[in-house]
Amino acid sequence: MTSPGELERTLRSQLRGEVDFGAAARALTTMDASNYRRVPAGVVAPRDAGDVAAALRICADAGVPVVPRGGGTSIAGQATGTGVVLDLTRHMNALVSVDPVARTAVVQPGLVLDRLRDAVRPYGLAFGPDPSTHARCTLGGMIGNNACGAHSVAWGTTADNVSELAVTAYGGASYRLGTGWSGAPEGLRELVAGNLAVLRTGLAGGFSRRISGYGGLDALLPERGVGLARAFCGSEGTLGVVTEAVVRLVEAPRAPVLAVLGYADESAAADAAAGLLGAGPLTVEGMARDLVPGAAAAGPLPRGDAWLFVEMPDEGAARSLVRGADAVDSLLVTDPAGQRALWRIREDAAGTATRTPGGTSRTESGGGGMAWPGWEDCAVPPARLGAYLREFRALLAAHGLRGTPYGHFGEGCVHVRIDFDLVSPAGIARFRSFSGELADLVVSHGGSLSGEHGDGQARAELLPRMYGPEVIALFGAYKDVWDPAGGMNPGMLVRPARLDENLRFAVLPPGGGELAEGVARCVGVAKCRTTEVGGPGVMCPSYRVTGEEKHSTRGRARLLHEMLAGEVVTDGWRSREVAEALDLCLSCKGCRSDCPVGVDMAAYKAEFLHHHWKGRIRPPAHYLLGGLPRLLRTVALLRAATPLNAAARLLPPPGLTRDRPLPPLSPTPFTRWWHSRPGAPSAPGFGKGRGGESRPQGPGATAVTATAVTLWPDTFTEYLSPHTGQAAVRVLEAAGLDVTVPRGPVCCGLTYVSTGRLDRARTVLRRTLTHLDADLGEAPGRPGAAKVRSGAGPGRSGAGPGADPVRPVVVLEPSCAAALRTDLPALLPDDPRAHRLAAAVRTFAEALEQYAPHWRPPRLDRPVVGQTHCHQHAVLGDAADRRLRERAGLTGELSGGCCGLAGNFGFEPGHHAASVACAQEQLLPSLDAARSDRPAILADGFSCRTQIAQLSPYRAHHLAELLADGLPIERPVHTP
Repeated sequence: MTSPGELERTLRSQLRGEVDFGAAARALTTMDASNYRRVPAGVVAPRDAGDVAAALRICADAGVPVVPRGGGTSIAGQATGTGVVLDLTRHMNALVSVDPVARTAVVQPGLVLDRLRDAVRPYGLAFGPDPSTHARCTLGGMIGNNACGAHSVAWGTTADNVSELAVTAYGGASYRLGTGWSGAPEGLRELVAGNLAVLRTGLAGGFSRRISGYGGLDALLPERGVGLARAFCGSEGTLGVVTEAVVRLVEAPRAPVLAVLGYADESAAADAAAGLLGAGPLTVEGMARDLVPGAAAAGPLPRGDAWLFVEMPDEGAARSLVRGADAVDSLLVTDPAGQRALWRIREDAAGTATRTPGGTSRTESGGGGMAWPGWEDCAVPPARLGAYLREFRALLAAHGLRGTPYGHFGEGCVHVRIDFDLVSPAGIARFRSFSGELADLVVSHGGSLSGEHGDGQARAELLPRMYGPEVIALFGAYKDVWDPAGGMNPGMLVRPARLDENLRFAVLPPGGGELAEGVARCVGVAKCRTTEVGGPGVMCPSYRVTGEEKHSTRGRARLLHEMLAGEVVTDGWRSREVAEALDLCLSCKGCRSDCPVGVDMAAYKAEFLHHHWKGRIRPPAHYLLGGLPRLLRTVALLRAATPLNAAARLLPPPGLTRDRPLPPLSPTPFTRWWHSRPGAPSAPGFGKGRGGESRPQGPGATAVTATAVTLWPDTFTEYLSPHTGQAAVRVLEAAGLDVTVPRGPVCCGLTYVSTGRLDRARTVLRRTLTHLDADLGEAPGRPGAAKVRSGAGPGRSGAGPGADPVRPVVVLEPSCAAALRTDLPALLPDDPRAHRLAAAVRTFAEALEQYAPHWRPPRLDRPVVGQTHCHQHAVLGDAADRRLRERAGLTGELSGGCCGLAGNFGFEPGHHAASVACAQEQLLPSLDAARSDRPAILADGFSCRTQIAQLSPYRAHHLAELLADGLPIERPVHTP
């Protein structure tokens, strides 16, 4: 066999596309969205079909296997390989043409499904199959797995919607497949002619979701029109590489209506699903309460413990369906936004289902927490679904396992992730024995081991339990006609690897700690590769502007996984590959909330940088920007802000980018202004406000006793934007709150955390807690106050004014509030003061809502645009902010995405282009689009306001500033 080096050189010399046999490229493709891991020799990104043919010829000559790869979201291991991985997403991703009259489109294999759907939507058309990964899965991958999705009840599987395929086989031969024998590989017609009886009997009695094996081979029967393209679908990359496809389009319903039907339990919903098919639904999706987040279950969903989501073509059909349904409760949703919100719950289930209730993040099943694919999409005839689910639940219980079924109930297809222990020998043995018993159960109900995602390595070994020996032999012969050398994706479907080989957890070091658990938790569903604009999410800004896998949350998790494994990435914490991938991570924390399994790349980046630079001189930006609080405190003590601003305008500090100016320092820090006010505090500890006074609660309100809150002077408010703090004081006092300020220096440690100076962050945080020590004890009058859960906050823990263990701490800067809520207790887990402070943190809007609930904000009555800070989105939530804006008459939505400045990120060398691109992706267009309405521009984050000021003609404000500007002129308040 040719050596990897020789193979790489040959491929480079004969291909136009990229050839990469480096550690990073290989590490990024060791896994897909399954439990399996195989290390490739290298990765090739072909430019066109000619490149594909050349690569397949060269690899065949060298005896090296090939696996085609799209979005890498396969859940059975079929997008991993030990030879050359063909990445078809980088270049072969075009929509070649659309014929709206013929209702067809010509696509390349790397085209993401949503791009096709967006392009044909103006014609009133759609591509029928729509898996939940539609924002990142590719057409080639859908063809390979015969993907289906929620609308297959109406429009069928991918195989039902493909007309022609251009295919290149191992060795380089090309074929054009459609209907009829023209274009078939040599020997296929003879194989079919010699096995007509097997095709008619061994594959008879199938149903729409029989996807397992080469289950579409009966399409080659003469009475079925010799559907070569249809039979090729679902072959999982084992026969050849699709280089182009002609797909059929369907007419999209103009005003579909979603009927949500509530049932007493999962079995009742499953029993009811088949009976709804006669009404002509577009979808019949099912899920039970244990999958649905508590807020969603308590909010938009009707009564019940299980639900069917039934989409109908119009409102009349939906109302008729509801009248005839035997449901506990029902809900009709005609509003597209409301429908999207409900569908988002269902689409996130692939990730949500990886977390079992009440567990931890361990890979072992004993404590619960994480659940894994492997039996993701079995299917049975819909009429058997209720009985199957009851027996399936019993089988889980018998093995001591847990899982949460959901899926395409109208077609009998059930998705489930199970809390297998895939680490210990005993757990893997249980995984194997359970798999065999479950395969027998599915077959006993006339079902298919795979209902839409393919068998891959996860189930191919069990195909003989589903098909007789003659069919299995025919599958092998079919594979050999297409791939006599066996070089296309070996180990899948035919002559498969064992289902308990190549498990990805086996390579992680035992006792790898939270980082190992975190990267293992990334199941690869690749929501971080979504580039949809206008959604509510943030993740992943760097991927959205570069399009490179290594800059996605998943890609970074894979590189960290391989760093810990030490096989591909071999230099551990000093890895250049990991450092390069993390360099463009903005630490936005978007993945913490947007990733279905809560991967927190900002935390992993901080830990990596901590180890990567340990004992070495760091980049200058780590000292200048990472140590910003201490540096600015020194400048303030020296009263040197004005000369420093002048010097920075002439020459930026070394180690920072020259592409953007530094924001000017205020000559008067916020706390200096605070202490210069009439009645300024002199006592140590927390600065005294105007305690004991009564405050008006708004125009015409009666005076009430003030509640004391502490306003946190974060670094940005203190030294760079003191007017924001001044505005907040004015509003909080107008709302009747008694504002106090810490006398000693305090810091959330954010800049140290983001640069990976974790030891320094701990020191700073301990010093902060010591300064606040007098106020971090039990609340007055509440001896033995209950411990508050780490990171708790309003809307997250149910904490309110009567439950707070300490005085509420109002933090104006979202990134600092998020750091205090999450990073503080994570860095000092054994310090009870850290948990008490974390629980006391409130955002500006939360404080007003909780502690001045009767205050009426000034009516501003104007549109508002701007940016929700990434950390607010990810950690704090913005529900209170939305309600406050509504009460103040501020209408409109803030943009999604990330501003791109992200604290120190946008000031570091080499980041300017990515920083600007992030802002141009959503934020700046939203400001320009609203220009004619002359809106107020809102951005609570200092970084967001700075980015807007530097890249646009607009000036943004903190919500406190907008409200303060709307207050009447202050007059002395006299109380009896």
